[in-house]
Amino acid sequence: MLTEEIITRLKQYDTPTICNAVELWDLRLRTAGYMDETIQACFPRLQPMVGLALTSTFRSSAAPMTGDAYSSLSAQTAILEKMDLPAVIVFQDLDTPTAAATFGEVMCTTYQAFGACGLITSGTGRDLDQVEALDFPVFTSGSQAAHGYCHILDINVPVTVGGVNIRPNELIHGDCNGVTTIPISIASEVPDVCAEIANAEQIVLEYLRSSNINSAGFEEARQACGAMISKLSARLKGK
Repeated sequence: MLTEEIITRLKQYDTPTICNAVELWDLRLRTAGYMDETIQACFPRLQPMVGLALTSTFRSSAAPMTGDAYSSLSAQTAILEKMDLPAVIVFQDLDTPTAAATFGEVMCTTYQAFGACGLITSGTGRDLDQVEALDFPVFTSGSQAAHGYCHILDINVPVTVGGVNIRPNELIHGDCNGVTTIPISIASEVPDVCAEIANAEQIVLEYLRSSNINSAGFEEARQACGAMISKLSARLKGK
């Protein structure tokens, strides 16, 4: 079961370490599960973002058929009210090219007030100075000044962002390095595995920081690190 404690522990590690850990189970291809370079952290200095996906689709190139620009925002907050764990708001912008910003200060303040811990959009954002002041992580493909005819279409549906298919309630981890998903089935084990990977990598790092290094010594340290990680991977796979 996923808990607040597990999420807190996952936030102690950066996204590359999380990816390294997830790889060891061989549950998916090593090129799967993480978003591509089109999705970038707007505020790289913020701490890692970890939460469950609340997914939605978005358009801003033309006015909605019914309602106003924010008519679906209340539907999202109603879902957030019922969530026991932090949510990551995930938008797929259906306009190609992007017509206007997905979010601004009002939307991010709303999401944060209802317990969300961050936002990802395949589109763009605005009010970035104001959103940064909220300490609210956002990940986008860029920025645009206007909101156009922004409106939310469907909520809690599968979306595609940064080349990754995201389902509702998928576990997401993001920081300055990018965004990845974490299979919930292994989420409780990932923090301990991250710690073991860090310990293995310390063998190489400590050698490189020592005096009188040479290629033979580096290879010995590298082999020792690799052996620890191979043993860890075998254990996780039940071998």
